[in-house]
Amino acid sequence: MTSVIFMGTPKFSAPILQSLIDHDYDVLAVVTQPDRPVGRKHVLTASPVKQVAVANGLEVLQPAKLGGSPELARAIELAPDLIVTAAFGQFLPTKLLKAAKVAAVNVHASLLPKYRGGAPVHYAIMNGDKETGVSIMFMEKKMDAGDVLAQRAIPITDQDDVGSMFDKLSDLGRDLLLETLPKLLAGEITPVKQDDQLVTFAPTIKSNEERVDLNLSAHLIDCKVRALRPFPTAHIYLNGVRTKLWQVRVLDQTTDLKPGQLVSKDKHHLAIATGENGVLAIDELQPAGKPKLSITDFLNGSTDALTVGEQVAE
Repeated sequence: MTSVIFMGTPKFSAPILQSLIDHDYDVLAVVTQPDRPVGRKHVLTASPVKQVAVANGLEVLQPAKLGGSPELARAIELAPDLIVTAAFGQFLPTKLLKAAKVAAVNVHASLLPKYRGGAPVHYAIMNGDKETGVSIMFMEKKMDAGDVLAQRAIPITDQDDVGSMFDKLSDLGRDLLLETLPKLLAGEITPVKQDDQLVTFAPTIKSNEERVDLNLSAHLIDCKVRALRPFPTAHIYLNGVRTKLWQVRVLDQTTDLKPGQLVSKDKHHLAIATGENGVLAIDELQPAGKPKLSITDFLNGSTDALTVGEQVAE
């Protein structure tokens, strides 16, 4: 039986760990991020990967920082055949990578060398890409730079957001990993080096990048809203109030109004001007301090505060 140390944290990683267990890999230990406070009551909550590990009676290691930790020493001591990582969230020390008897491999949610980094799915949607995918690759010290063992693409639809794509890519990565590992163990794969000329990066989204630039086209604003939904969520300032955008829609019309000016409104609709003479309908939003609202509920009693032709958003 092939022994494995699995390293991962979010919902994306959990089905991949479960599949290794279900397919008789000997999972010696699971390394995941420490429990975090969640929600308004800050309830200390285990990661989805830890929940799978505990349910299956596996040893769990949760270093706040892996380098130099007792958990790192324990993982090296276990000397697995494989180290498998999937969105673990920390860099792996070289001595850990070398502890794997066969290889350390990663399930990365992009078609490498495109989108190395911690937010590949967000960037694929935000840039309006029509497809993304999963790469199974060797781990090395340089981030996401190892040789690729296998890849598979999947389309991004106009309805997809980062939540739906993570679910799809998790299933895709799980299946591709299960197909790839037996071939790797049998020496039947020729790894492919990444073309350095084609490398792009997808760093973690910063808080100041969550604000929508209304000078973008309506299409790219829609892409950004979906790229940041359900987390961390895009926002604008509507009538001076910080307002999250949950659902927007590109309208098939043009306007000479400036970005952020109100194009039209009634009891059930609100449309604002964007860059490139575009028009964007806001269908679901969340003003600061309020719950998520349909545009109808938002406009109930608020229509007088919004005047067509005036600057209402920025």
